[in-house]
Amino acid sequence: MTKIAIVGATGLVGNEILKVLDERKVSFSELYLVASDKSKGKEIVFQNKKYAIITMQQAIDLKPDFAIFSAGGNTSLEFAPKFAKNGTTVIDNSSAWRMDNTKKLIVPEINGHLLTKEDKIIANPNCSTIQMVLALAPLHARYKLKRIVVSTYQSVSGTGKDAVEQLMQERASNFGDTKTISKVYPHQIDLNILPHIDVFLENDYTKEEMKMVNETRKILGDNSIGITATTVRVPVVGGHSEAVNAAFEQEFEITDIRKILSETEGIVLQDDVKNNIYPMPISAQGKDEVFVGRIRRDESQAKTLNMWIVADNLRKGAATNAVQIMEYLIKS
Repeated sequence: MTKIAIVGATGLVGNEILKVLDERKVSFSELYLVASDKSKGKEIVFQNKKYAIITMQQAIDLKPDFAIFSAGGNTSLEFAPKFAKNGTTVIDNSSAWRMDNTKKLIVPEINGHLLTKEDKIIANPNCSTIQMVLALAPLHARYKLKRIVVSTYQSVSGTGKDAVEQLMQERASNFGDTKTISKVYPHQIDLNILPHIDVFLENDYTKEEMKMVNETRKILGDNSIGITATTVRVPVVGGHSEAVNAAFEQEFEITDIRKILSETEGIVLQDDVKNNIYPMPISAQGKDEVFVGRIRRDESQAKTLNMWIVADNLRKGAATNAVQIMEYLIKS
């Protein structure tokens, strides 16, 4: 039986990982819940059993088979190698290892076959990247991507608990509650949108935007694809949405696009505009699939497609993908 450690168990993604383990009926002999030293001893109830939070070093010494990390890049850089040295396979949700040439960046449905037992630190892609590549990978295989233009509409849960709290406090304030508002973002997020996710880089793109560029090329194994991104934070609690414009080298038919996507593992097609059926973050929350709709030809340019992609960023964008990587390794 498998021994599993969840690092960052008290956070939003850590909590979601526990839900996914339960829903997918993942078998384990031992479960270790890990958080910062200040949380040591606190209890979390999971499957009607109380688990006390343990420290990082305690978890390392227990030598779990797998450690799923959701505790930030610096924590991963410091502790993931220590787990790996002890024989544990680390699946990391941070950006720490994604562009490391010695580490694999995995979406199981696309490139899980690349994994081996020798991979002791495996990178989980960025949430916005995962949902986009899952929809584009089968189309790239058929028509070969030439260029991607993507604009995202990302929920506040992607920033964490404090961001959700800021949105809720601002929303209450707009209805007369004068409670002091804790600021995570540089501006108000309720009744507003911020074209600013993560830090700005020297090229005036944000780190989030460049993650989408670099990670997409790595996952698809093609550095020739032209990619440009604008990532935007919106006042939605959960679920990321993306408007994607994809240019291909080969011509396509829209009916074939719909057929390919409807047959792709992990994709749910919601594309019936006559009946107002299209993906929305509110209906994607709590689900593991990636939802695709508003599929239409770009009438301004040949061999180019527009599509709308939505997924729960805490699920397929983080927790579910990480658990799926572990499940793939267990089965193989």
